[in-house]
Amino acid sequence: MIPQYLVDFDLQTLPCVKTDVIVIGSGIAGLYTAIEAGKDHHVIMITKNALLESNTRYAQGGIAAVTSEDDSPAYHREDTLMAGAGLCSSAAVDVLVNEGPDNVQELIRLGTAFDVENGELALTQEGAHSRRRILHANGDATGFEIVRALAAQVRMHERVQVWEHHFVIDVLNDGNECIGVLLQRPDGQRVYVKAAATILCTGGAGQLYRYTTNPEVATADGIAMAYRAGAQIRDMEFIQFHPTALCYPGAPRFLISEAVRGEGAVLRNIKGERFMEKYHELLELAPRDIVARAIVSEMEETKSTFVYLDITHEPEDMIKHRFPTIYETCMNYGLDMAADWIPVAPAAHYMMGGVKTDLNGESSVPRLFACGEVSSTGVHGANRLASNSLSEAIVFGKRIVNRIRELVPLVAPAAIAYQEQDRTGVPKQAMIERRLKLQKVMVRYAGLRRNEALLHKGLDELKRQLSIFTSELSKKEEFEFANMLTSCLLVTQAALERKESRGAHYREDYPQKDDAVWRKHLLLHRQHEIMEEFSDDV
Repeated sequence: MIPQYLVDFDLQTLPCVKTDVIVIGSGIAGLYTAIEAGKDHHVIMITKNALLESNTRYAQGGIAAVTSEDDSPAYHREDTLMAGAGLCSSAAVDVLVNEGPDNVQELIRLGTAFDVENGELALTQEGAHSRRRILHANGDATGFEIVRALAAQVRMHERVQVWEHHFVIDVLNDGNECIGVLLQRPDGQRVYVKAAATILCTGGAGQLYRYTTNPEVATADGIAMAYRAGAQIRDMEFIQFHPTALCYPGAPRFLISEAVRGEGAVLRNIKGERFMEKYHELLELAPRDIVARAIVSEMEETKSTFVYLDITHEPEDMIKHRFPTIYETCMNYGLDMAADWIPVAPAAHYMMGGVKTDLNGESSVPRLFACGEVSSTGVHGANRLASNSLSEAIVFGKRIVNRIRELVPLVAPAAIAYQEQDRTGVPKQAMIERRLKLQKVMVRYAGLRRNEALLHKGLDELKRQLSIFTSELSKKEEFEFANMLTSCLLVTQAALERKESRGAHYREDYPQKDDAVWRKHLLLHRQHEIMEEFSDDV
């Protein structure tokens, strides 16, 4: 049983800091939302690492929004719904495609320098987009440019305090209402931060898997905290594996952006054969789940651990200009994109599911909000359309702030104390070892391709780690492991429950999509069984 809180506490004995709004996380969702909230609220932004360290920083491809005359929100809507495989919220998608362009203009006003060609915003096309609508910056460093610009605004903001290297242990409830958070300072001191609104912007869950494009901080903290707080968690079985991560000895699983395929790169197996025509009519620009599974099939057929991405037919100057970061990174490992085929393989990349929210970003727990990858707004459905994630973060970040302006003041909470009777010891095994074992379990049993037998084995392995919740936790690494284990259990349970294949969720024992039975969402709640919610995708 997963407890409501990871540690024992008594709010009457803890130092208390009061603010209007808490923002947890410093990616695009956290930064943009903090800036918006700071217009008329005092904000404390809490990040467990440095301000600039987040998934957003490593986002290469770009941000999707309608800015050209030959495009329209209707086209963007159609593409998003198609990629979502029947599980998008039509209302959420409408919000995204119609409000995205104005929010992108706000990013520009805040100092983001997107690439320009001939006096116009430069646009590219990525998989499953019918138009060129992806804005990018410095070729393939879009995320870093956005974070750079927004972080500079946050640093100067009079109403936004930034607390770096602070770890939020848990969201605190008074009854069913969120009243703030319990956090641990770098020196180990624990503090109660009280606020009328708490916004989870904690990013993704890539570190649940051994091979991921995500940085070390992506440990699904927000999902786990919200689950313990009683929020509904939705669609956890849908994890997107990016088809093309660098797979080379000594190199990290560095993401090779989908935009490389958008600019003409092709996939070849180790025999040099182009193979995507066997799997989908859109070839290399098919939806990511199809491309990823096609790559795995070719790897198995050719008994290889990778395939090749080939863009050598394009001019060297174009490659260097359009993909400077990828080009430089590959060169650091002796790979020349202009002359060499780049070895790639799939890696965990993006969590479509997360904390279920309404159209204003509010979870099922009043005053607790979620924004960005940690959330499940309904935009992505079963398979995120490329580059919609950055747009989603800013659109719903602004909506969250508008909703916060409507909140009545927070009533002083009752004296709250919590003590878990079972906590009797400390973790016996080093966290780095337990974390690696956890990641290997997820790759082996709940990865890109799944079946009932594997998922049951994975669930059994994960349950053997539940002793972490009966231990006295005190270190960041211990809290992260508890959050990862919680989220791994949610992913595996949902994947076992969904007996079909849809979007990023593929079951070898149920290889077909089953709209008659499974065109619905799975909701997980700490105090209830798995619940179902029918999709409003039309």
